[in-house]
Amino acid sequence: MLSHAPAENRVHAFDDAHINELAKLVDSVERHDSRLLAQVQDPGRGRHEVGRNDSAIGVSALPDDLSWTVPHELTTEGVEALIREWAESCQRLQRAGFAGVELSAGHGHLFHQFLSAQANHRDDKYGGSVEGRCQFLIELVRSIRRVCGSPFLIGIKLPGEDFVEGGIDIVAAGHIAGLISSHCDIDYWTFAWGAHADSLWAHLPGPEGPRSPYLEKIRRLRQSAPDIPTGALGYITDPAEAEAALSDGTADLVFLGRPLIADAAWGAKAKLGREGEIRYCVSCNSCWKATVEGSHIACDNNPALASEHEAHWRPTRAVQKRRIVVVGAGVAGLECAWIAAARGHEVSVMGSSQAFGGKTRIHAELPGGENLSSVYDFQYLAGKREGVEFLLGQYAKADDILALEPEVVVLATGSRMLKPEFVPQDFHDAGLIQDLRTYASQLTGRVFSDPGSIVIFDQDHTEMTYAMAEFLSHLFSKVILVTPRDRIASDCSLINRQKIYKKLYERNVWIITSSTLHSLEGIEDGYISAHNIYNAGVTLIDNVSAVTYAISRTPNTELLHSLGPNVPKIELVGDAFAPRSLMSATHHGFSMGNLL
Repeated sequence: MLSHAPAENRVHAFDDAHINELAKLVDSVERHDSRLLAQVQDPGRGRHEVGRNDSAIGVSALPDDLSWTVPHELTTEGVEALIREWAESCQRLQRAGFAGVELSAGHGHLFHQFLSAQANHRDDKYGGSVEGRCQFLIELVRSIRRVCGSPFLIGIKLPGEDFVEGGIDIVAAGHIAGLISSHCDIDYWTFAWGAHADSLWAHLPGPEGPRSPYLEKIRRLRQSAPDIPTGALGYITDPAEAEAALSDGTADLVFLGRPLIADAAWGAKAKLGREGEIRYCVSCNSCWKATVEGSHIACDNNPALASEHEAHWRPTRAVQKRRIVVVGAGVAGLECAWIAAARGHEVSVMGSSQAFGGKTRIHAELPGGENLSSVYDFQYLAGKREGVEFLLGQYAKADDILALEPEVVVLATGSRMLKPEFVPQDFHDAGLIQDLRTYASQLTGRVFSDPGSIVIFDQDHTEMTYAMAEFLSHLFSKVILVTPRDRIASDCSLINRQKIYKKLYERNVWIITSSTLHSLEGIEDGYISAHNIYNAGVTLIDNVSAVTYAISRTPNTELLHSLGPNVPKIELVGDAFAPRSLMSATHHGFSMGNLL
């Protein structure tokens, strides 16, 4: 009855054609005395991607809150046929060796839609009262248990709160949990937040809010059936947080997704008391963005992701030991340095600041950026373990570098922002108008109150810009973002973009899209004009105290020419090669370190 096209980037169990591949997945896990479960779900009308899903099926012919997709409404017979097919797929997974399945009935997926009064307007046995809305999930669990028996594990992820008007709140979630637990034979459960709506951000909480924000509510919801093993989830990245959830009665197991992407040996290192060697998840959601957009999975803090022997990865030893000097202590240079040292080279890192981390350290000091410190902290500690010499707090000149007698110099000297055309040269030279990163480095840690407004020209669209806007909203009476694009945060994932909009609107940041600044005419009188790029319409911004900008950058490569023929080999890495994202910087440093 498979009435809609399956996602091409998902693992399929619809027929026997993929059993051999599924069995390989199982073997890769079971050989390490672990168990593999498959998550069973269908997005239904839900959709993360741009555009609508013409092949979507759904509970009712109602639009998805995010993409506005209206699905084909399943008939009663169609629902019953899908229950049979899902049970058969679970039996197929069992034949391939899977230890069990988890039914994803949260996040606004199809199973969630059956449970929600907002999404379920059916008048058959699968709709109406809360008992009717739970009937689909009850029948599905019973059907899987009938064909798979025991000890095949069946877990359920139920909605906690979806933050959709007319949807499922904490009271409704408790009622649903009570019904499911009294009618279903399940081996564990947990609860999820958010939905395919403007609340999608809630299913991946991060540093924009408190640590482990859902544990108290999970503890409350599990009381519907305290004997069912309960999982803790939601922004748990540190072993101490996981241990607390297991020790205080919240949970019997902890669900880790992104932390294991950042470091597959997270559990082993925690068990051995080696938490300082963990590459921590920075909650950037780059892995989610890459997966949703159809690319291969990737991680800002784990360049070795998906490589062979990833969990305990070590670089291969170099054939010949060389003297290497890395100029620049940002994330690209630090990543390159520790790996080169681990390969057996003699490595020194020169940095102009006493602190390491470069521009990422500035971002880490802004609202929501604190997790980023774990990127450069890991790299620095790894470098210390591998014997890297750190020469920090001095601006490296050519003579300083040559005095170390390097055989290879790696320039990780970063980049600087270009000057936008609307900034007069004399304003720029006098420091009257500074780029946003320079501004951030000067203002972080300061507290003052300016009754005027600050204008940020945004031709960057990365998260540091919006973290700085949030920070400035506490210092100025108003923050105005002006961007030539039709929205902000274009380079961020959908979830992160939702979070950014939420935080900025909560701080009353004024966002002017599809507009640019032609000049600073009027700035001396406290106003400037933003011009619409399509119709030349003018938006007057008054009470202006300051203007800053975040635009494209250009590499800092001055040392490349001054070192010239005096060094046998010079390499460029990170922004010094070409301006790039945090992920690209760590990956580039990783690649360079392995090549040296």
